[in-house]
Amino acid sequence: MDASKKLSANLQLVLVDLIELHVQGKQAHWNVVGRNFRDLHLQIDEVVTVAREFSDRIAERMRALHAVPDGRSTTVSASTKLTAFPDGLTDTKDVVDLIGARLEQVAATVRGVHDPVDDEDPTTADLLHEILAAVEQLAWMIEAENKSTHKKPHKSPTKTA
Repeated sequence: MDASKKLSANLQLVLVDLIELHVQGKQAHWNVVGRNFRDLHLQIDEVVTVAREFSDRIAERMRALHAVPDGRSTTVSASTKLTAFPDGLTDTKDVVDLIGARLEQVAATVRGVHDPVDDEDPTTADLLHEILAAVEQLAWMIEAENKSTHKKPHKSPTKTA
């Protein structure tokens, strides 16, 4: 099967966002500081690994469909939907929010192309399902770092004499 221009373009959108997530994840990994530094530093590398592996799988799927992936830095920076990552050292609380937002942006890109991809090539849509499952799980796990239950601390009953 040869990918249509529409299928190729949709997969290209996913590819550039995954590549950008990988690059931004490394930026965050190198420059995160603050509480829970080590845990977040390591968790961000999980995001980087998932982004790198899935970008490779998308590009290879494109080639299997006789499409030509474009992962050049100029193409990625010109066409990614991800918001730019700030420069400099970044506090862990901010990195949680920034990386969580980028994971959500990647999920939105994948969801946005899913139906037209599925209409043309259900096998490729299966790959998109894998990406969504992984990216949304990572978003949940990272975003949980800044969440709270908003419950008041439990007070023990006072004794009366």
